[in-house]
Amino acid sequence: MSQYTTGEIAKLCAVTVRTVQYYDKRGILVPSALSEGGRRLYSDDDLSRMKVICFLRELGLPLDAIGQLLAEEDPGSVIDLLIDQQAAALRDELDECREKLEKLEALRRELRNKQIRTVESIGDIAKTMQGKKKLKKMRWTMLLTGLPVTALQWFAIIRGVVTGRWQLLAVWAVIAVPWAVLWSRYYYKNAAYLCPQCHEVFKPTFRQMFFARHTPNTRKLTCTHCGHNGFCVEVAAEQEVKGHA
Repeated sequence: MSQYTTGEIAKLCAVTVRTVQYYDKRGILVPSALSEGGRRLYSDDDLSRMKVICFLRELGLPLDAIGQLLAEEDPGSVIDLLIDQQAAALRDELDECREKLEKLEALRRELRNKQIRTVESIGDIAKTMQGKKKLKKMRWTMLLTGLPVTALQWFAIIRGVVTGRWQLLAVWAVIAVPWAVLWSRYYYKNAAYLCPQCHEVFKPTFRQMFFARHTPNTRKLTCTHCGHNGFCVEVAAEQEVKGHA
């Protein structure tokens, strides 16, 4: 039966000598024998075990899990569980990487639209991007819940024109007014505004926000920090900001 030194088994498995020594210290790959001079000696079985360890490490399994698996008399009883756990961890990691990649691409697009790349401008982009998903979800929910209300309005108008019966329009008003009030208040609570002058996030009064000229992503407001009056970028209100209730 062949015997291998630490250096030889490291070379055969494409790892460092320190890695082999560390696995010995952890009790995952203990040498079968020691030379007269006290050097570790590994057998063919140890080499096969090391290759299994390296393979499982390539799959991302932690050493504790590998040690548990190799210590089992029936490895098949736990390998499925370990595979499921590792697959779930890798999926989470992939999702996190995709999210980071999306943020990087969004940052690149925003920077291309900026003529001045100052620290403040990058900070503004960061504040805008942080709540982008929240604002998008809120707007889509508002749109989807508003579609039935709008459909009822047009149906009531068409029915009134054709038949002369306008009662359904009154029903629509009873539904639409509370819906508009509730959604306006909800939107106000979850939205804040970024001043392009002082780069601070602020919250205007409900009246100012409601009646302000606006685009899909900005509103013309007066900053409560510096007094700048102009179009401010809408961001998600993640925390309490200075302004008016």
